[in-house]
Amino acid sequence: MTLTSDTRGDAAGRPRPAATGPRSRPAVDQRPVEFWPTSAIREALETDDLTVWQRIVVAIKRDPYGRTARQVEEVLDNAPPYGVSRALDEVLTRTRAHLEANECAEVGRHISMLLQRSGLGQDEFASRIGIPADQFASYLQGTTSPAASLMIRMRRLSDRFAKMRGHSD
Repeated sequence: MTLTSDTRGDAAGRPRPAATGPRSRPAVDQRPVEFWPTSAIREALETDDLTVWQRIVVAIKRDPYGRTARQVEEVLDNAPPYGVSRALDEVLTRTRAHLEANECAEVGRHISMLLQRSGLGQDEFASRIGIPADQFASYLQGTTSPAASLMIRMRRLSDRFAKMRGHSD
């Protein structure tokens, strides 16, 4: 009688060890999570492997609207709840809120630069772009962000006054 090992090949034809017991874990894809298919994300969420979940969380934090984040959303929306579902949903929500706050702050810094470059006062600048001073203040503080068209209007105003002042940056 000849004994052969029970192995199965992966997609590239490399052998994978067969399951050795009733509770063995499936092989974890060693590529970066961003390259995993949605089925691998689903399988990872069905396991109780904290290190795999952490890899997914790191990928979400790196790119909150990226491929992995979208795949996690899809899996969470279309599958029964897993033990980690609520935690991953919270990671998505908080990471996106943090990103948005950082982006608003960055826009605020840019608007502040445009204001300084123009040489105008805050109220005068707001008036010349056609918005109330308190709304302009919220843009400067980074609590809200203006529409793209308003950003263009601000840049044009800043350019015009910088040029008049002799600061054609």
